[in-house]
Amino acid sequence: MISQQVKAIVESPENGVIRKMFEEGALLKKKYGEENVFDFSIGNPDLDPPEEVYEQVLKVASDKTHLRHGYMPNPGFLETRAAMAEKTSIEQGVKVGAENVIMACGAAGAINCTLRAIINSGDDVLIPCPFFAEYTHYVHNFGANVVKVKTKDDFSLDCDEIKKHLSNKTAAILINSPNNPTGKIYSQEEIKELCTVLSEHAKKTGRAPYLILDEPYRAITYDGKTVAAAFPHYEYSVVVTSFAKNLSLPGERIGYICINPACPEKDDFVKAAIFATRTLGFVNAPSFFQKVLSTTWNAKCDYSAYEKRRNQIMQVMNYAGLKYIRPEGAFYLWVKVPDDWNDDDMAFTEHLKKYNILCAPGSGFAGKGWFRIAYCCSEKSIINSKEAFKKAVSKIEK
Repeated sequence: MISQQVKAIVESPENGVIRKMFEEGALLKKKYGEENVFDFSIGNPDLDPPEEVYEQVLKVASDKTHLRHGYMPNPGFLETRAAMAEKTSIEQGVKVGAENVIMACGAAGAINCTLRAIINSGDDVLIPCPFFAEYTHYVHNFGANVVKVKTKDDFSLDCDEIKKHLSNKTAAILINSPNNPTGKIYSQEEIKELCTVLSEHAKKTGRAPYLILDEPYRAITYDGKTVAAAFPHYEYSVVVTSFAKNLSLPGERIGYICINPACPEKDDFVKAAIFATRTLGFVNAPSFFQKVLSTTWNAKCDYSAYEKRRNQIMQVMNYAGLKYIRPEGAFYLWVKVPDDWNDDDMAFTEHLKKYNILCAPGSGFAGKGWFRIAYCCSEKSIINSKEAFKKAVSKIEK
């Protein structure tokens, strides 16, 4: 018998809306032609990986060393872990060693292993809204509760709200910067304030919540913005990330976990995360791309195409009369549902389909009344959607 809990989730209207839109888009393109369908449903990066990555792929593929494709230590190859430690040291401004890194099957695998390592059944995980839809399922995988925390009107962190929701049951707070779906980057001041709140809570209760930093979009920023470091300000911080977005490798499922070397229980954390890697069925991160990334993790990338498309899609929204939050990073535009739709984002995104526009409803991100546009698509699609959006908002028949 199928799990009734899983069955209920799978059949709920909000579940898997992004993937459902993606699949529906393929059918619409077949029916109307790809150039007549404006698919902004899924964050599938369309820039090609850097040339260095292709070169290293060929080099690794030609390696016929005995046991080249055999098992390795569960946390990954030492040289790859050392490379990720170097990367994190640069980003966090704190010296990190390879012993603090566990290679993972993408950021999703990294988050699940991290949660498995720190959660006791019945614990709480705080998540500022809106947030990536799958977070809820990841937390529920381990018998914990999602505590949704309101952000400010501009979607920056509201540390007073976070403080109100902290309790003895709080195992972690999970933040994503740049944020999916808003494109918001949390400032250094916000991160410092958050770290202070968590430190004060730890002193008062004796339990330090982990600060989980989900950062697959860290490199994709605009307008001179940068992503703040947390390691210098809070011992119980951990980075979970991947190379899906910055190197355009989402299908390779390669990422890592890095625990703050100052964490008092870092050794126990690493052991627990390695155990989770084994018992959740990953066993280890893909060996092939560990070898690829050990020398190409810092390959130069040009994200100016995403910035250009951001500006283009904002122009389309201005023309259509839609309100939105200006993205500071990633490749998503967070758009307000028109006032006459009474915040019904599910109905409005269904309405957009009549004009061959596919967008993800905000309810799937704990953001009712909004919808998400993924602009990691062709410029032609963005530009050609202009009249379709205008007609949809004005309710003009096609």
